[in-house]
Amino acid sequence: MEAKVTFFLGANTPSGFYSLYDQLLSPQETRRVFLLKGGPGCGKSTLMKRVAAALEERGEPVEYIRCSGDPDSLDAVIFPALKAAIVDATAPHVLEPALPGVVESYVNLGRFYDHAALAKKREEIAAATAGYKSHYKGAYRCLTAAAQLAEDSRSLLLTPALEAKALKRARGILSREVKKTGREPGRAVQRFLGAVSCQGISCRFETVNALCHRVYELQDAYGLGAGMLTALAAGAMAAGYDVILCPSPLFPDRAEHLLIPQLSLAFVTSAPTLPYLGKPYRRVRVDAMADGEQLRKYKSRLKFARKVQQALLDQGVESLAQAKAEHDELEKLYNPHVDFDAVNSQADEIIKELLELKAKG
Repeated sequence: MEAKVTFFLGANTPSGFYSLYDQLLSPQETRRVFLLKGGPGCGKSTLMKRVAAALEERGEPVEYIRCSGDPDSLDAVIFPALKAAIVDATAPHVLEPALPGVVESYVNLGRFYDHAALAKKREEIAAATAGYKSHYKGAYRCLTAAAQLAEDSRSLLLTPALEAKALKRARGILSREVKKTGREPGRAVQRFLGAVSCQGISCRFETVNALCHRVYELQDAYGLGAGMLTALAAGAMAAGYDVILCPSPLFPDRAEHLLIPQLSLAFVTSAPTLPYLGKPYRRVRVDAMADGEQLRKYKSRLKFARKVQQALLDQGVESLAQAKAEHDELEKLYNPHVDFDAVNSQADEIIKELLELKAKG
């Protein structure tokens, strides 16, 4: 089966939930956005899956945006050819309309709750809500400590000489792979390719393989290649190509992967803890650019930091799994009191509207 294009627009980071939802679609080109409102278990993900499946059956490209808390759940679906999207616009990724009634419209799924039945479960719902939020706080504390250790290791190895080597390599790659088009500079959009979730630390490398046939694997255990990726992105945009810049979930201000679909070209960071398992077009050993004397000098310190960092990440994942379990219990309280026939009818109305948009071209 053909791999689906899947990203995240939010991430669990050391500073809490980090949102890229303002980059859902280009504001100037967007034609239609449905903003879903409603609490737990009201059918937001169910509606999006139903609409996405119907549009896919009719040959429409779909970009799936997964939930960073629970990757089995959807937070948005984007129809890039239609310049349309459906998005869960509730906390923590609240979205408000820019052109209400023109582009965006609210879809209130909360109206399909049986409020009288739910009122009888008030205490259980309040307890489950407080429970899952407390686990998230614990997870963020673990991610903060893990990120501090990772940054300490990176600072030991990231020297001006290494940065110069990486930029020289980037210029060489650009001269070989990225030919100038004469067009206006390209644009960058950000998407998280990876996530720290209840399922562990993952990366959607299948999305890379779906969009790009030539993949450079950057072997980089210490996060030393961010400057190289930024230089590659800048060079590609200057040549007239749009890029997808993928930040690190632990360091969302730092590039971790780069995709240039117009060139079918990608650059992915591969580490021992999260390796790229595909067959790369080429490999770049970023770690080998580090000063050998520095690596030997700090060998024990780096090894200890990796071990403790991994333990902290494991504990953070465990806290997110506990949050997911609490949230599952919350949804079990709500689900029996949701009119899912009405949710499906609402989905069918959206399908009809999107197909009409497609017919208009």
